[in-house]
Amino acid sequence: MRFAASARRPVLRLHELTVSWHGHPVVHRLSGVFRTAGLTAIVGPNGAGKSSLLAALAGGRVQVTGRIERRLPQRLAYLPQADEMDLQFPIRLGEFVAMGLWSRIGWWGGLGRQERDLLHEALVTTGLGGMQSRLVGELSVGQRQRARFARLMLQNADLILLDEPFNAVDARTTCDLLDLLPHWRAQGRTVIAVLHELEHALRCFDEALMLARELIAWGPVGQVLTAANLERAGKRVQSWNEFGPGSEAKDAPPAAGPERKFPS
Repeated sequence: MRFAASARRPVLRLHELTVSWHGHPVVHRLSGVFRTAGLTAIVGPNGAGKSSLLAALAGGRVQVTGRIERRLPQRLAYLPQADEMDLQFPIRLGEFVAMGLWSRIGWWGGLGRQERDLLHEALVTTGLGGMQSRLVGELSVGQRQRARFARLMLQNADLILLDEPFNAVDARTTCDLLDLLPHWRAQGRTVIAVLHELEHALRCFDEALMLARELIAWGPVGQVLTAANLERAGKRVQSWNEFGPGSEAKDAPPAAGPERKFPS
């Protein structure tokens, strides 16, 4: 495998990282390492700072102190929580997915045979084969998420950041997209995903980072997702919201209830 020599090298190293949103700290003094070809789930209660941390890793417009050390060269792909598709715009599925090739062909470049083959492979792999002429406005929620993953695949990134990628998506689509992650790891890609469903982390991920505005635990997923850590995280976020800097929880909005819940 192409990543064998460097599979455990850090792809990101965090040094006392604090992330703030509108002047309020939402992640406090986080240090640790994400390693090459790892699958890491970021978990925690609502308001724990998960999406804000991911935005900081993606270079988004959040206030950051401390340091994020990156291994270079590094190609990064970021799938935010919001579905950015304009369902009223008459763009076809194949055209939308092909946007993932922009770094290869430019925004206005045409698709050669190799690019068309890559597009076809991405559509088939995500369960959208034969649908490239469909208008995106005609797609279901699950099909749109498959299309976003297909476009992500074409970016050929070393580091893939996913923000609650399975929220409000049907079970079959979730299962199919989760199955892509081990293949990405085998290709030497690093995946960091904010997850709401703890069962998804247990099923597919190597490591978990549990946040409650500050670090609760970071390590092998089975050692992090314990009842004691879940209870500690729930209490910690409550105490931050009541007494900590910037008392409001300003992170991602609440999503549907998880299969394994944090204590209220």
